[in-house]
Order: sequence, then C-alpha cells, then structure tokens
Amino acid sequence: MTHVSTTLEPFFKPRGVAVIGASRNSHKPGYGIVRNLAAIRYPGGIYPVNPAASHILDYPCYPSVLQVPDPVDLAVIIVPAQQVLKAVEQCAQRGIRHVVVSSGGFGEQGEEGKAREQELVCVARQHGVRIMGPNCVGTIDTSTPLNVTFTAGTPLPGNVAFVSQSGALCVALMEWARRNGMGFSRIVSLGNQADVTETEVIASLGDDPNTRVITAYIEGISDGRAFMEVAERVARHKPVIVLKAGRAAGGARAVRSHTGALAGSAEAYAAAFERCGVLQAASLEEMFVWARALVSQPPLRGRRVAVLTHAGGAGIMAVDAMEANGLRLAHLSSETRAALRGVVPPAASLANPVDVLADSGPAVYAIALNALLADPNVDGVVVCVLTQEWFLPTSLAEVIGEAASFHQKPVVSAFMGFEAGHQALSVLDRWRVPYFPFPEQAASAMAALARRHAWLAKPVEAPPEVDDHERERRRRAGRLALEQGDWLALVAAYGIQLPPTRLAASPEEAVQAAAEIGYPVVLKLASAQISHKSEVGGVVLNLSDAEQVRAAYQRILTAARSARPEAAIQGAWVQPMLQGGQEMIVGVRRDAQFGPLVLVGSGGVEVELSRDVAIGVAPLSYAQAEELLASTRAGVRLKGWRGAAPGDRRAVMETMVRLAQLACDFPEIAELEINPLYVLPEGQGALAVDVRGAPA
Repeated sequence: MTHVSTTLEPFFKPRGVAVIGASRNSHKPGYGIVRNLAAIRYPGGIYPVNPAASHILDYPCYPSVLQVPDPVDLAVIIVPAQQVLKAVEQCAQRGIRHVVVSSGGFGEQGEEGKAREQELVCVARQHGVRIMGPNCVGTIDTSTPLNVTFTAGTPLPGNVAFVSQSGALCVALMEWARRNGMGFSRIVSLGNQADVTETEVIASLGDDPNTRVITAYIEGISDGRAFMEVAERVARHKPVIVLKAGRAAGGARAVRSHTGALAGSAEAYAAAFERCGVLQAASLEEMFVWARALVSQPPLRGRRVAVLTHAGGAGIMAVDAMEANGLRLAHLSSETRAALRGVVPPAASLANPVDVLADSGPAVYAIALNALLADPNVDGVVVCVLTQEWFLPTSLAEVIGEAASFHQKPVVSAFMGFEAGHQALSVLDRWRVPYFPFPEQAASAMAALARRHAWLAKPVEAPPEVDDHERERRRRAGRLALEQGDWLALVAAYGIQLPPTRLAASPEEAVQAAAEIGYPVVLKLASAQISHKSEVGGVVLNLSDAEQVRAAYQRILTAARSARPEAAIQGAWVQPMLQGGQEMIVGVRRDAQFGPLVLVGSGGVEVELSRDVAIGVAPLSYAQAEELLASTRAGVRLKGWRGAAPGDRRAVMETMVRLAQLACDFPEIAELEINPLYVLPEGQGALAVDVRGAPA
C-alpha cells in the first residue's frame, strides 16, 4: 500500500486545481467550481477536465486529468458516482494525492452506496490518496485565496474557521455571513467523512496561522477519544466551539440502571466537550455570537461585569441576561464612582448598570468606559447603544473602540437598531470590538469568554498512579469477581469500601448473619436479574431481632417470586442498618463514542426523579472528581447543609476515582453503579451499600 499523506494543506493551499467534471452549463455544479476559482482570483493553475469542451470561462479544457499540466496537487471530482473510482485512480496516476469528491451517491444512499463508498476508500488508500467527502460542498481558504465549492459567492476574509458535516448548512451559512459581515479563514464541508474526518480537520486548523477560532457543526464523531485528544491540544491555544446536532435523540437502548438512564448520548458528548475544553453551543446563532467575541477579545478572568448604556431599559435587559448566563454585576469602587460623578449628568445612575442618560455624547462614553475598565473590581464591560439623532454613532463607536484598546479586559457591545453594514459597525470592526443587535447576545458572548478562561485556568492533573504490583492485584481479583458475577467483590477488589455483608440462602442463615453483624440490620433481595429491588418489595429496613429477620426474609422472597417468577433468586443480603449519613450514587457507563463515563450525584430510589447528577469521562484525577462533585446539590450537602455534619467528601472522590479506573480496566462492563453510596461523617469513609452491573 502506498504511503498516505497526513497533511491536509493541499486542500487549502494547492499550487493547481483540476476540476474533473467541469461543465459549460452555468446551472451545473461543475461550472460553479470553475466560476468560483476564477471569481476569487485563485493564484494557481485552474484546469477544467471535460473531454467534450475546449474552453470553460476562457480556461482550456483537458480530456483527462492525465493530460493536466504541472503544477497540480488538488483535484475536485464532480462526476456521476459510477465514474468516481476511475477518476481517483487517474488522479493517483497523475500524482495528485488530495481529492475533493463533491459527487453524491455513496454512503448516504443505502447499501449500494455504502458498498461504493467502501470501495472508494479502499482504492484511495491503496494509492495514497486523501479524500474529502464524498457528498460534500468542498473547501474554502480566504487567504490563499481558494474556493472549490460550487455554491455562488465567497465569504469575507476573517479569522474564524467553520467545519461542517452538512453541506447545505455551509451554503446557508455563507449567505448569512455575507449579509452580516462575518468573515472566515477556512470553510470545510466534510460530507460523508469516508476518509478525512472532523478530528483531522480540527488538528489542521489548529496549525493554521490565519485561524483564531474554530467552529464546527457535528452530527457524530468518528473516534471519540481521538477527538478529545486533538481538541484538548488545539483548545489550549485556540477556542473550539461545537454545535452538536441530534442532542434530543436518546437512542433505542434498553436501560438497565439509573446510570444508563441518566448518562445518555447527549450527556456523553457534553461531558467529553467539557473535559477537552470545547465550548458547546445550543444553536448556530450562539456559536457565531461566541466566535465573534472569542476571535478578538481576551478571556474574561472573572465573572464581574459592568454595563454602560444611555438607555435604562437596555441596561436592565443586559443585567437580566448576564445573571441568566452565570455572570454577576461588578461592585464599582469609590474611585470609579467619583470619576463618573464628575462627567455624567446629575440624574445619571452611578450604580452598575451605569446609565449616562440619552443626552450624553461620545466624550462622556469615553471617560465612563475608561473608568470602568480601570476599576480592579471590573473584569469586563458590556456597552449598550441605541440609535440617536443628536450625535453621530460612528463617533461613539470610535471612542468605544479606542477606550477598549487601552485595557486588557474584554469589551462587547449591543448596538440596537443598527442595520448590517452601518458605518458605526464598520468602525467597531476596525477596533475589533464585537457587536450584537441585542443585550442578550452580548451577555452570552461575555459568558463564553468566562467559560474559556475558567477551563484554561484549571490545573492539569493526571489520574493517580498505581504501582504495577497493585494494579495487577486489582485486575486479577477483579477478573475473578467478574467471572463469578459478584459485583460487590469486584468493587471491593479496587479498594472501594463495603459494609459488612452476608448472603443468606434461608431464614436461619439470615438470623445467624444478623447476629454476627449486629442489630439493627437490613435485608435485600439477592438476584442478579432484578436491579431495582425496592420496586418488587425486595428491601426491608431496621430489623431489630431474629423474629423480624425471619419474617422479612419470607416476605421478600414471596414478593419477588410473585412479581418476577422467571428471575433466579439466591436469597437475601444481610447488612447493618446505617444511620447518620447521606445517600449518593456513583456509577459508570460505557459510551460507544467516548468509552467509560462516570456519574455522581444524589442517590436513593428517586435518583432519576431528582436528576441531581454530574457526568465526566473516565479516568478521573482528584481535581476532576472534586469538580464533578461540587457541581451537584449532593456535593453542596456534603459540606454541611443547614447545620448538618459535613460528609466525607474525600471518601466520595476516592470512590469515584477508583470506580473510573475499574471501568477503564474492564471494557467488558457496560454499566456499573453503586446506589446508594452511603457517605458517613467527615473522616469516617463511604460505603458501597448496593452494587449492580451489566456486562457489555
């Protein structure tokens, strides 16, 4: 097999482009590609391939790609699907190793198309050819400049890259961007991703000097762990924003545990994105609102924001939007208030939001904005402006931009009532101050700057290391427990603490076990086929003598056999009745894209009703475990809620870390949960009271 190139640069900066399937018909895609290359003034060679034509747009045509002159290192194929394989083979023969296949008729069109796509990939790899697509719109690089799409028009130059698994979305986006003055560095339509994937493109964009922010529309990810590794590396120096489509699709999977019900596909993507620093947007609008701010503004190093406006209503809207986005109003220093008092009208508001009133002009705005940005209590400023007749908006935009340039703090603006293309907005573009039509968008952009800084500021901590001897001991004991279907022994092998537990196969064995453990005790149904024991009457609490234990044993087995006659029942587990602690859940589930996920939150029988959980990707460091725990109400209660004694947080984190490692060590486990994990007062540990699992 020929060596396959790992660089994607010829897709964006080729020395020459062959258009295989170029057309003289202006209504066909094969014409549009040549037209776009000509319109953008692509500096390399443009070589239409069409055996039935002599010229297209004054460019001489060639009967075959084999006759195309040098230099040429990119081909765009837009011929019927049945002819694509031959065209790729000829590209390889010609020495072209990068090919955009715009043609459809492959994996998107049933089994025959999938077989054709598989053959395409096989042929390409045999010849060392990289394929973008098939069924894609193409690529754009505004700095080369290059446009090998067939859609009309080219976006403005900019520093935001867009990667899309939807070609139609690329077309719609370019039209929207032209109307709204949004510029791009590169646009990439991935199509079916038969060869080049979203992960490779993001890695390539990470090295592109003209790209400052990467945005992506994603329907699925080819390799979850590879994506996380690349995205985290890129996100360390460039923001990555993703819109994940299909978040509402839960999938047709049988739920066997609380963990499985709570950690679905959408939750897996969210956890993976959070881990690797990807900002997940909820809409296209939100994605590009964030991109506008991130491409030009420094991170928001805190969450204290000031609002400057000359319209009270706009200021109130901005405050509401900021609080909804997790930001808070900055408390202005006495020095700042004194500086403002000297320039604003007497009736102006000196509290945050600062309302300088409608009759204030650009000079007042300049002084006020400088004062706010100089305040050590202010991390960033939102400026809200409405159209006015008594001063030039361009002058106001000029002073806002100039003031913002003197400080290393983010400034975003809401210019309300201004049409796209207004001169004031062009001035803000020149000063690199992002603008939005409404305060809600400005607040959302500011929140994205805060999230970006918070992720970058997290300590980079690896999961705890275990020496080889201990690791092998855990795995050996865990393997034996797994073979026996003993989930309690499995978690115990990884050092997770259990309460004293005995399996009783008869009422008398239960009485004997209770005497050994000490009263009061709990009886629980022992059946691997019945996960939720309380739902079949399989749990009895607070048994204080032998007679109660005998009666409870009979009652449990009778109820279980009546509710689930097909289930195999081994008897009942006997455990001490625990008191004075807090019930939590800690679980793991294997996701098809990202591998094992870890879940922590409030436990008990109503865990799905409360949905107080946080989800992360395994393995976990202690810092990551603490962050997940702190984001739940259960984690807050552990600190000592309303006078209650603090729970043993460290023991919960230890359980999370160990369970996460267990899931990584045993890929044959689909789901495993501890519910409840009974958390004792601080320093006394946490006990895995009930453990259930399911093999993959």
